[in-house]
Amino acid sequence: MTFADLGVPSSLAQILEQQGITTPTPIQAATLPDSLAGRDVLGRGRTGSGKTYAFLLPLVARLDASKLPAMPRKPRALILAPTRELVGQIHAALLPLAKAAGLSTVVVYGGVGQNPQVTALKKGVDIVLACPGRLEDLMGQGYADLSAVEITILDEADHMADLGFLPGVRRIMDKTPQSGQRMLFSATLDKAIDVLVKRFLTNAVTHEADSAQSPVSTMSHHVLHVSRDQRVPVLVDLTSAPGRTVVFTRTKHGAKALARQLNKSGVPSVDLHGNLSQNARTRNMEMFHSGKATTLVATDIAARGIHVDDVALVIHADPPTEHKAYLHRSGRTARAGAEGTVITLMTDEQQRDVRDLTRLAGIKPTTTKVSGPGHAMLTQLAPGERSTPGGLVIEAPATGGGGRSTGANAQRKRARSTGQTNGQSRRGNPTSYTSETPSGSPTGGGQRRRSGGGQGGGQGGGQGGSGGQGGGGNRRRRGGQGGGQGGGQGGQSRSGGHSAASFSRSR
Repeated sequence: MTFADLGVPSSLAQILEQQGITTPTPIQAATLPDSLAGRDVLGRGRTGSGKTYAFLLPLVARLDASKLPAMPRKPRALILAPTRELVGQIHAALLPLAKAAGLSTVVVYGGVGQNPQVTALKKGVDIVLACPGRLEDLMGQGYADLSAVEITILDEADHMADLGFLPGVRRIMDKTPQSGQRMLFSATLDKAIDVLVKRFLTNAVTHEADSAQSPVSTMSHHVLHVSRDQRVPVLVDLTSAPGRTVVFTRTKHGAKALARQLNKSGVPSVDLHGNLSQNARTRNMEMFHSGKATTLVATDIAARGIHVDDVALVIHADPPTEHKAYLHRSGRTARAGAEGTVITLMTDEQQRDVRDLTRLAGIKPTTTKVSGPGHAMLTQLAPGERSTPGGLVIEAPATGGGGRSTGANAQRKRARSTGQTNGQSRRGNPTSYTSETPSGSPTGGGQRRRSGGGQGGGQGGGQGGSGGQGGGGNRRRRGGQGGGQGGGQGGQSRSGGHSAASFSRSR
């Protein structure tokens, strides 16, 4: 069956063919006949199953057929998604289709200035792709009016519920015309989703393909039983193999610290978590997409919707707390029929939790006890010659009153630092990836972020006083000698599990 067989306009089918997409996935084949006919659709498909094109194709086809002009402040179509990264990814998939149909688009989310978004809305756009929070803000300011929306799409509805976005989603969808077409896509369907379906969908057709519980034939699952002190060495072994790897941690601080340690060990790595500014998140994802970074260390923010081609290996450095998170994390590999390997690191005290987790996820992993790097199973799971070309050095731009700690400033900072190498965590961390780099010193091949403006601020206590968390490009100082990045004498890390030498929160 081809896209044309399902009713997709030939102009759009040609765009897909140019990208090598010729055969519909099960969720696309199931939903497209109804969605192209204008019916409300409720679709469930596992992550990586092709849901994005299942709603983009009917959206573009409908707007192209109606031939209505874009109106100031009144978009004709709305796509809601839970994360900025997912909005950006949907937009990237939409652009070639929209261009072919002569449709205009704008992305709307927080973490960046609203002025470009406001300008686009004032001018008039056909399609708005948005996270709920920023869109509600712009609606409240009078910049967005949803009364002319012809088609509304809610993607990753279950994740919206998990993040507590449903009240905002309901308020937004209440402003769209009941007569418009509505489509809701989700990896799982539960009671929270039922509330949205009953309230907003009319005579909806439900299609379920690639259930979240159904096994992925091209994905293999393994559990590596390791001692706590061997987790990082084992991770370095696995991530230094050829190919792209996504590593998941449970906390933002764990992700940041582990990325630092991998860089220190020569594995070019970037992190992705909620403490990063939008500019930093975009930059890090671009580095991973381009291959400059071979490893992405992330919290569950990346478990939904993020797609990078050829991710062969997903590693749960921290086992997730529940099985749905395991399935969504694992879905970063073995996408669209490709093969992939999923590895969970398990310590002695985690055995019961991991056993329950895999049972609920409906998988039967192969469990191997691994003593450390060089074990034969590591080579089997991540084949190829190990390479540590050197970690990434990411500098924050100087803005406001903050300056880069180079030259004399850097020398003074290093002079102040007395090298308490392992700061004591004030807050517990499920995975304590402790940095052993002396504060203020270079990290060899590791990643060193230099203090500057933006959202950066010093972490760690300064000599004679406590380190401030800077804002607007300035470091606050106390006791005469301030706490800059890397901390000073007796510094304690504010972030759990890594030292006073941890990253400053650079842009």
